[in-house]
Amino acid sequence: MTAQALDDLRVVEMGQLLAGPFCGQLLGDFGAEVIKIEPPVTGDPMRQWGREKPHGQSLWWPILARNKKSVTLNLREAAGQDLARRIITEADVLVENFRPGTLERWGLSPETLWELNPGLIITRVTGYGQNGPYSPRAGFGSIGEAMGGIRYVTGDPNSPPARAGISLGDELAGTFAALGTLVALHARTRTGKGQVVDSALYEAVFALMESLIPEWELAGYQRERTGSVLPNVAPSNVYPTSDGPVLIAANQDTVFSRLADVMGRPELADDQRYSTHGARGANAEELDELIAAWTATLTSDEVLDKMHANGIPAGLTYRAKDMLADPHFKAREAIIKLAHPEFGEFPMQNVFPKLSGTPGEVRSVGPELGANNGEIYTGLLGLTAGDLEDLTGKGII
Repeated sequence: MTAQALDDLRVVEMGQLLAGPFCGQLLGDFGAEVIKIEPPVTGDPMRQWGREKPHGQSLWWPILARNKKSVTLNLREAAGQDLARRIITEADVLVENFRPGTLERWGLSPETLWELNPGLIITRVTGYGQNGPYSPRAGFGSIGEAMGGIRYVTGDPNSPPARAGISLGDELAGTFAALGTLVALHARTRTGKGQVVDSALYEAVFALMESLIPEWELAGYQRERTGSVLPNVAPSNVYPTSDGPVLIAANQDTVFSRLADVMGRPELADDQRYSTHGARGANAEELDELIAAWTATLTSDEVLDKMHANGIPAGLTYRAKDMLADPHFKAREAIIKLAHPEFGEFPMQNVFPKLSGTPGEVRSVGPELGANNGEIYTGLLGLTAGDLEDLTGKGII
């Protein structure tokens, strides 16, 4: 098997739901050993989340918990906290997404953990960060999306702010947490010391907001919801055909010139209303009407063939069934299938990004609750079978 870039790292994941565990998923995708600590009996609520539940099982959990090992541990009991310290002492990274102060109440503060493991990277994912007046508040991804700015600018201008149909804020926070973890690990190679990675949901969303702040502060411009277009970027929209809409993005000067030629209207590229990026943006509505009148006379395949043949970015809005049937998805193995004890072949998105020398890999679907108790507690910590029986009876594991 090809070596994986992070296969020399041990990560302990504490917390639940999505943001922190998504960070753990990303690290596990590239080879890290991820030991997920879950409450006994109930486990992570994500085991039950998701709209569809064939066989009574979550279709989300096998993806989010892929490549991880599950151990049960009651972190609210002193004996559980002691076992957590012992596991973390053997780790490179701790990922947690509890409210600020929770680890400290459990005797697992960074300072305490660094006494045992000076090189430990402590990645903390929360709604508002580890400091500031809002830090004690409960924070979910939806609130982070609203505070971070993306909700206000998403949707139709005549409707209330909309959301993406995924947990965007959580997954952004998890992605930035993984990035910060890798940066901190790199720094450790120079200093030998660990540090805290502080990833806040609202800041992860805010990081994507482009020039929103200086537009207001310096130019007095407030971004608003604009539906399927971006202000002053044209043509870049959804256009009708005889059998369904297509997306065309021809907002660069040279690309628009090619589009004008394909439409049989080469003079448009020299028209002062459309000849520059700024002019096209100022006249976007009438330009979209011209393009829509042309695309409406063709099928979607005819439009796409003309676009692709002339180097004009264009495409369809994919659903899951479109992705599964698409030859490009297949050629790049963007979707893989793994064996699952209940579902048989389980399809999911592959590891991304792709690395040429040390690629990531999905080695297993999400584990059963406590599936690795024996391996971790006896193999890593040296407990005996009798110890495990006693801890189970006391509700610690």
